[in-house]
Amino acid sequence: MALWTATTVTALVALAIALPSTATAQPTRSLQAPAPVWAPRESAAVHPGVRTVTQGGGSCTSNFVFRDGTGAVYLGQAAHCAGTGQETEINGCTSSTMPEGTLVTVQGDGGRSFTGPMVYSSWVNMQRRGETDPDTCAYNDFALVRLPADAAGATNPTVPFFGGPTGVSTGGLPAGAQTFTYGNSELRGGAATLSPKAGVSAGDVGGGWGHVVYTVSPGVPGDSGSAFLDSSGRGLGMLSTLNLAPLPVSNGVVDLAHVLAYANTYAGLGDLSMVDGTAPFTSTPPGVDPQDLAPPAGPPVSG
Repeated sequence: MALWTATTVTALVALAIALPSTATAQPTRSLQAPAPVWAPRESAAVHPGVRTVTQGGGSCTSNFVFRDGTGAVYLGQAAHCAGTGQETEINGCTSSTMPEGTLVTVQGDGGRSFTGPMVYSSWVNMQRRGETDPDTCAYNDFALVRLPADAAGATNPTVPFFGGPTGVSTGGLPAGAQTFTYGNSELRGGAATLSPKAGVSAGDVGGGWGHVVYTVSPGVPGDSGSAFLDSSGRGLGMLSTLNLAPLPVSNGVVDLAHVLAYANTYAGLGDLSMVDGTAPFTSTPPGVDPQDLAPPAGPPVSG
């Protein structure tokens, strides 16, 4: 598993020092297949933020919806959700994991569940390739679940509460920049008001492969993989770790542009891209008190 994943509360973080990156951000590619008719946002059973349960792995929160050139539809989750090793296994290039093809149950809204295979795991691919770049090994934490046809027809790509995403963010997340996320851990007992959160960046790490973010309340076990949006509603990344040191109770967020570029290079799925939401992004939806989503002032300053 990676660092202190959102499925554990025991491991210490190892924030990587920025080193040259082996993957660079790629622009969203045009799709060859016609776009499907997405289910209405209000009634979709599957969307970013629904929980996933990996056979032999753990329970996590999904991030974004993706498509390839053939029109196949995928739901993103963290690769470490399929991890099988000790909680202190933090390196995706060496950590034990379930293989590609492992079945994942998508726990959709309205009591509807769907099962599809994990067709891509960054951990599996890095180990198969013999990846050695330390930043890539530390932060490339991304997997894709292929949705069956009945699930794809019940899917909407919009992030709950905030709307969007509105494309893929490629500019990093400099210190002080604002971000928004939606976690769906079962530990919240269905209290949806605790899921949406605003955050502020403490800076990029790992040569842009990752970001350190403080949110109003940190991620909890089960939030792993949840989507992060930048201040314009673009897909920024997904929750990978909850850090205990050197910046206590900060969130480790992997960069979407980096992990997507790596997947497009090595997954063999062809023309993979994130799907934009059907509703516009807003940082303060109607009826929400902006103070309820005010991001923290920033990293705590030690005396």
